[in-house]
Amino acid sequence: MTTIATWNVNSIKARLPNVVEWLGAAKPDIALLQELKCEAAAFPCEAFDDLGYNMAVSGQKSWNGVAILSKRPIEDVLEGLPGDDGDAQARYVEATVGDLRVASLYLPNGNPVDSEKYPYKLAWMDRLREHAAALLETEQPFVLGGDYNVIPTEDDVYDPAGWETDALFRLDTRRRYRALVHLGLTDAFRALHPEPGHYSFWDYQARAWDGDRGLRIDHLLLSPQAADRLVSCRIDKDPRGRPKASDHTPVVVELEGPR
Repeated sequence: MTTIATWNVNSIKARLPNVVEWLGAAKPDIALLQELKCEAAAFPCEAFDDLGYNMAVSGQKSWNGVAILSKRPIEDVLEGLPGDDGDAQARYVEATVGDLRVASLYLPNGNPVDSEKYPYKLAWMDRLREHAAALLETEQPFVLGGDYNVIPTEDDVYDPAGWETDALFRLDTRRRYRALVHLGLTDAFRALHPEPGHYSFWDYQARAWDGDRGLRIDHLLLSPQAADRLVSCRIDKDPRGRPKASDHTPVVVELEGPR
């Protein structure tokens, strides 16, 4: 059995005690982290060495940043989403762990939509779809996990009307997410939990956590070969209720071993 978690930690240095505590208790085999907000050289490797993790980190000072932590060796690391050699934002890292290809991604937010940030988001999503199509051709089981900054449907947001014009929920955003999934990928959580009202993010403002006014924007997308091994997927809300919490909480998928 392989357990894979994805978690936007919203600054690895600010949340390090929380992250170390959760990893020590939950013990995922692989942890995909986003929004590190530090360069790779400043990543607190020693804390994760002590927990038995190998690491692949793509960092950037003060912004973005993604990492793969694995109890097993990490091989064939790819930093950066293919398709734009001029994109310097640290939003994608991919590697092989055992027989799985795994990626930690931090998809652009895209707000405000009347700025250059929204076209960048849509172009990034187009590149992600193209890369996912290439991964599918290999027939290697893979997991694309991370903060997608996409609300897929009305069931994934507490107030659909209030988010209609936001970059996370605009029609062009959702169309591109559907185009990605329709390549043949499986949203691990939604496949097992079709009911509405499950969230992975609660804003710090307006007591969103206390009122359960959340969004489901952290996703684990599985290739068909990985989806065949899907056992469970859950959102662990406990870390979001802790002091000095990230505004996101971990999503955890469990896969059977190779068949």
